[in-house]
Amino acid sequence: MAGSDRAAEARTATARPSAPDAVKILIAGGFGVGKTTMVGSVSEIAPLRTEEPLTAAGLDVDDLAGIEEKRATTVALDFGRITIGRELVLYLFGTPGQQRFWFMWNDLAIGALGAVVLVDVRRPESSFAAIDFFERRGIPFVVGVNGFHGRHPYPAAEIREALALPEHVQVLLCDARERTSSRDVLIALIDQLIDAATGAAAS
Repeated sequence: MAGSDRAAEARTATARPSAPDAVKILIAGGFGVGKTTMVGSVSEIAPLRTEEPLTAAGLDVDDLAGIEEKRATTVALDFGRITIGRELVLYLFGTPGQQRFWFMWNDLAIGALGAVVLVDVRRPESSFAAIDFFERRGIPFVVGVNGFHGRHPYPAAEIREALALPEHVQVLLCDARERTSSRDVLIALIDQLIDAATGAAAS
């Protein structure tokens, strides 16, 4: 009887589909570049948000130039999930953009395999800190240029030059409001991570 029980358990284990691989991805960038919007647009679950209203007390601290319509800000993180095929699930962590909350970045980066750095072409300098952060830590990233109101006034090559990005960093034009556009940026990052892992295994 014990032998038949073990055989049945073995058959069940063989038939049971394996759990998909889970990958932690950060969505980073400056204040108001669209991180919360991207996580919300692509997440297959209701995203977790830690937003608080902007108040008069922050007027001397937060630079709202170009984003005067912004009414709330992320103070800790955004969290969402998206399944890429049957074997891969991405857990998305949006970072806070304001400088006084940057201390959260180190904790959020633990275990992250890659990142998307969102850039607002109206204020590209707001994403320099995120680019430097991932370059210093050797965390692979792609740059998503968020076209506010669906507009992309500059080609990717000009944005790469303005941000002084090396050739291996992908620059992708996107619209953080659109699920398909956000998903395509994430897939580009995953393809890059797979290529890097395959190359490392072959060497």
